[in-house]
Amino acid sequence: MRTIARIAVIAAAVVAAAGDVRAENLIVSVSNHRVTVTPNYAGEELVLFGSVERDAKSLPDNTSYDIVVTVTGPRSDMVTRRKERKLGIWVNADSREFVAAPSYLGIFSNRTIDAIAPPDVQRRQQLGLNNVLLPQKIGHDIANVVASDPFRFAFVRLRAESELYREQPGAVTFLTPTLFRTGIPLPAEVPIGTYNVDIKLFANGALVTKAETAFEIVKVGFEQFIANSARQHGFLYGLATALMALMTGWLASIVFRRD
Repeated sequence: MRTIARIAVIAAAVVAAAGDVRAENLIVSVSNHRVTVTPNYAGEELVLFGSVERDAKSLPDNTSYDIVVTVTGPRSDMVTRRKERKLGIWVNADSREFVAAPSYLGIFSNRTIDAIAPPDVQRRQQLGLNNVLLPQKIGHDIANVVASDPFRFAFVRLRAESELYREQPGAVTFLTPTLFRTGIPLPAEVPIGTYNVDIKLFANGALVTKAETAFEIVKVGFEQFIANSARQHGFLYGLATALMALMTGWLASIVFRRD
């Protein structure tokens, strides 16, 4: 009987706790779930729309919300090298490998990250470029490092210069107290693959709820045929490339030969 009583008490506590859960929900959608890359592709900007659904259990109507949108592209291992000048020549002095780093990383918010949440929440929720995990391979270990680490700092800076990493406070606009939008700029050299979009809703520095969506970037036309051939028939692709190079050289020797 005591066991049954304990179970009843626990069940009542769970029901009571469930009744106190904040009832906001996020409904989000992107303007295009499939971006096609053609030979003349020069970049594009998607638009993310979202709304906060509320009910009687939600926070008060005068609550001010904050939104942080994190867009993460396909992941791969990348290497950052440090060069030194020796005997008048720049040589690679050291390097660091970043494991499963996002090829694209965009962070968009309605305010600065520091204004949205305290440092401990920023670290826990990985808000902003300084708090996103970018594990490095250090010797035989893999670990994340502080944002001021020279290799991490250089890696983020180089990706930002290519417009593949960006943090844009003020990019999210609230059209109404519960309806918002933001643009997701995609540069011309954006990698193909699946992009995950993570949307987090904050109020008074605390996470209220979150939602996820995704879009895909694909190549079409002749470029896609070449990419598929290189990936699926590597030997034949290499052989065809070598033959084309030999043919091009032979034709050039005929056209430009001197009699």
